Amino acid sequence: MLRLAWHDAGTYDVKTKTGGPDGSIRNEQEYTHSANNGLKIAIDLCETVKAKHPKITYADLYQLAGVVAVEVTGGPTIDFVPGRVDSYESPEEGRLPDANEGVSHLRDIFYRMGLSDKDIVALSGGHTLGRAHRERSGFEGPWTKDPLKFDNSYFVELLNGETEGLLKLPTDKALLEDPEFRRYVDLYAKDEDAFFTDYAASHKKLSELGFSPPSCGSMIAVKNSAVLAQSAVGVVVAVAVVIFSYFYEVQRRTK
Repeated sequence: MLRLAWHDAGTYDVKTKTGGPDGSIRNEQEYTHSANNGLKIAIDLCETVKAKHPKITYADLYQLAGVVAVEVTGGPTIDFVPGRVDSYESPEEGRLPDANEGVSHLRDIFYRMGLSDKDIVALSGGHTLGRAHRERSGFEGPWTKDPLKFDNSYFVELLNGETEGLLKLPTDKALLEDPEFRRYVDLYAKDEDAFFTDYAASHKKLSELGFSPPSCGSMIAVKNSAVLAQSAVGVVVAVAVVIFSYFYEVQRRTK
């Protein structure tokens, strides 16, 4: 769910004002992009919520799912403002980060969105959740020892170096190579509160790229639909976490 929210938002181009968190990732043209392999699973899970709460837009629903995913796994509370409008137009392929690349690529991608070095590192810390799947990304394994807990262990493990069984992508290692990135890695590894504060701010920024909140008059109805959907999203995300936990534990025990 977190990856779904990120990938829907991460196509934004601050210069052309195209892409961004507009729900377009539900389009077959976009969810079949190579960077989105496997996300149809999350899209289909969200459909159960959309069916119960049709007034919420897909754009809001996907971003709400990302917010809930962070919160139910122990992460910070992220301020969520509804009102995004759905789009049926998808951006061209190639706007999302490539895990095989390094420092300059990360800056090119995130600066294009209008994000900063601090945002790059803070958002990278979201890899504390989940794992990579070879059939989707070409990489295999979790980044941390507890991939169902949102904490600062991504940065701790990054500084620990090569740990058997834990994933280190080229884009992860790039955070240690650049002095500006590295100072945030060091900070977040020793200060989880600082990471949570910065992550919440960066996540909110990402989720609102190109988004202008509606006027106060129309906001009431929009908020009501989002509030009603939030509990349903929480149930879906919690179920997904339980299922993931079961299969992860089975896989771990069979190694």
